[in-house]
Amino acid sequence: MEAFSALKTPVFQMDPSDIQSALKKLGQVGKDSLSPDSRTALFYRQENSLLWIDRQGVKPVADTLLNALRQMNTIGFSGSHLNVKEIEKDLQRCQLLDFDERHPAKEVIPRLEYNMTRAYLLYLTGQRYGFVNPRAAIGGMYDVAIERPNAAFYQSAFRKILCDSVGESLRAAEPQTPLYRQLKQQLTDSVSNESRRRILVNMERCRWRDKQPMPTTGRRIVVNIPAFMLYAYGPDSTMEMRIGCGKVITKTPLLSSAIEYMQVNPEWSIPQSIVNNDVLHHAGDSSYFARHRYYIAERATGKKVPVGSVSSSMLASGKYRVAQDGGRGNSLGRIVFRFKNNFSVYLHDTSTPAFFQNAFRGVSHGCVRVQRPFDLACFLLGNTVDEWTFDKIRISMDIPPVTEQGREYVRTHRPEENENGRKLPHRLVATLQVTPHVPLYITYYTLFPDMSGQLRTYPDVYGYDQTIWTYLKKYI
Repeated sequence: MEAFSALKTPVFQMDPSDIQSALKKLGQVGKDSLSPDSRTALFYRQENSLLWIDRQGVKPVADTLLNALRQMNTIGFSGSHLNVKEIEKDLQRCQLLDFDERHPAKEVIPRLEYNMTRAYLLYLTGQRYGFVNPRAAIGGMYDVAIERPNAAFYQSAFRKILCDSVGESLRAAEPQTPLYRQLKQQLTDSVSNESRRRILVNMERCRWRDKQPMPTTGRRIVVNIPAFMLYAYGPDSTMEMRIGCGKVITKTPLLSSAIEYMQVNPEWSIPQSIVNNDVLHHAGDSSYFARHRYYIAERATGKKVPVGSVSSSMLASGKYRVAQDGGRGNSLGRIVFRFKNNFSVYLHDTSTPAFFQNAFRGVSHGCVRVQRPFDLACFLLGNTVDEWTFDKIRISMDIPPVTEQGREYVRTHRPEENENGRKLPHRLVATLQVTPHVPLYITYYTLFPDMSGQLRTYPDVYGYDQTIWTYLKKYI
């Protein structure tokens, strides 16, 4: 070996300790995070073996990754944030042994190794879980439990490199939903910056996948807020209707749940926030409460108390509940559809249906008002109930019955009246279970297919497109 020492060329000299030291310097880790950048730095801080390079040189799997990175334009990405051009140059230097004093092997090798691992993890994680975390972009109004990368995911990703399965893993990570494929295809035909931006933001939404998908029942309800529309999909029928949703200052949350039951002629227990904003300054005004059919009850006992005996400070204390009697004129309308969520929102009828003619229908405190509530009830119940049950719902909602039994009931039963002489609704049915529960998705897509499958463009009513774009544009 001493005889060969004179042949040493400094730009080709490498020492394992120098490589490890250089890799550690390339990434700084403050804590063990699950982000791709932090995972890359942590991997090399722990002095793991190189993934892309061995004693024989650069492994063929490196070319596989580079080819995949070169195809990022198909999803609208430039690759600059992933240092693709630097990877390309360093890979060529290694393959051609094109080292010099400005680019010695001991600097090129660790830089290439580090950048390839980082680019691979960023691309893989982004395609699989999203390049943008919706909780960071949208905040608390995004209430969907989505999948996020964990330590096991990253360990699997490293193994894919070692067994030369990088191309396969990247292909498997990309969303395969019809909407994503439709958007990706439209991206190739789009020319304007505004159109491309809208497509890319909605493609990103397709990458956010539910951690616990709703069980498949053959039926599902999708509410798309920018479209102000509800879509009902079933194995043998589909339906759409207009909706009203939360105002900009009282946004409807985005969520996944399942409709469990419906209530006919529900009482409206007014949320404390609405009491504070809209009812408080009417404290003691009996005519106001009578006009709106509101009553006040103690929360602790449920006992109704005279309106004139409750001051505004008593209402603000939260010890008293303000509610509206069910029936005609109730703010929830004649029927409400209940599902579990963290915001106390629901789908419901409305006593003011005229707003459905407006193009912009952000009108509520967060709940979703539906244009044809009885049709929605029929869709949810399907063939689980008989025609008489449907007629009982109709009669209770003051809709003319269609069965002879229903018509006979209306002829022979006069509605009762309350103490003020107001006619009370027929209460043939109060609560109906939806069995099995029907999945519900309240979503936000500014590009979404109509019932014919044609992509339609909708306004960014809550400004979420712009917020997501501020996170996404670094990849473009």
